[in-house]
Amino acid sequence: MLEPGIRFHKEIQTNESHSALSYGSGLVDAFSTPAMIALMENTAVESIQHLLPEGQTTVGIEINVKHLKATRIGEKVTGESFLKEVRNNKLVFEVHAWDEKGMIGIGTHTRYIVDVKRFLEKLF
Repeated sequence: MLEPGIRFHKEIQTNESHSALSYGSGLVDAFSTPAMIALMENTAVESIQHLLPEGQTTVGIEINVKHLKATRIGEKVTGESFLKEVRNNKLVFEVHAWDEKGMIGIGTHTRYIVDVKRFLEKLF
C-alpha cells in the first residue's frame, strides 16, 4: 500500500535533445520547461511503480510548476518527487528540480493509479 513520504530523485546530464529549440517550446538553446516537467513526472512514476501490483501503473492528470531559472545545455539537472498525499487512487506529489547552481523548478503533480488493460481498452 502506498503511503505519503516516498521520496525519489534522478539526475540527468542535459544535452541538445532537452533544449527549448528541440522541444519547439522556445527559440533559445537552454534546458526547456517541457524537459524539466518530464523529469519531474518521471521521478514520480519511478518512485512508486515498483510498489504497484502487476498490471497497474499511474497516469498523470495535472502538473503545476514554476520554471524559476534557465540552465545551460551540458549541465546536470536533478529532479525530485515527494509523495505528499494518497487518496484512494489519487496520488499528489511535490516536485522539484535543481541544476548545478541551485533550484530551477518547483511545483505539484497529480497522478492516478489505473489498471493498464482497462485504461487502454477505453482508448479504442
